[in-house]
Amino acid sequence: MALDRRFRRDYVELADNLAGWLAGYVRGAGFSKVVIGVSGGVDSAVGAALAAKALGPENVHGLLLPHAESDPDSETDGRLVCEHLDISCERVDITPYCEPILRDIPSTELIRRGNVKARVRMILLFDRSSAIPALVLGAGNKTEALLGYTTLHGDDACGLNPLAQAYKTEVWELAKILGLPKNIIEKVPSADLWPEQTDEGELGIKYRRADKILFDHVERGLDRDALVAAGHDSGVVDHLLGIVKKSAFKRQGPAAPPRIQGG
Repeated sequence: MALDRRFRRDYVELADNLAGWLAGYVRGAGFSKVVIGVSGGVDSAVGAALAAKALGPENVHGLLLPHAESDPDSETDGRLVCEHLDISCERVDITPYCEPILRDIPSTELIRRGNVKARVRMILLFDRSSAIPALVLGAGNKTEALLGYTTLHGDDACGLNPLAQAYKTEVWELAKILGLPKNIIEKVPSADLWPEQTDEGELGIKYRRADKILFDHVERGLDRDALVAAGHDSGVVDHLLGIVKKSAFKRQGPAAPPRIQGG
């Protein structure tokens, strides 16, 4: 598949620059190590690869955090990433940590149950970061952030995130440059929060198609009518912009009033 013109750039230089930023931030904060949840997906794989490039593999601690309902392939792929990058790999089954909460949430409440798993994973990551000590490395991409496809205080919680300004399309290109295994790059994106869940199935659109619209909207500043005039399908534009608007609160941090004068 030919790379869309919007995302044609020097990815070798981008990888070098992101690794340089990562190293500078970690060391500037007084640390030498990072800890990252390795899910077996391409985002965490790229994040871990950038960290290994920046800090050395010996300074990257990978955590595999499966749940009883997780796809076994996720753990297998996570181990593959850790072995490929020669980073440490620790497995912690989150099932017993989640169970006291999940037992009161109906099995049909998939999003609620998935959010519990995401937040428990982050508790464990931050606990390990304190024990090592290390900074928690995030790997959420810009596409997910714009679409609100994150769990507040779950997968969006971290000490630093080198992929925060990278669209999903760009993450895939970085994965190629960083030499990650082909099956990691080509696997269907999934947060693996419940059986047979996929990102694109939930969002109702393929990432590469969404990225083109989001790029034109955010980077080029095109509004709804301009996006349609530029050739994007009106129904798809309305769908995406609706998601962006609905999830705006996730990108703003905790709301706080202005300073209010008392009597």
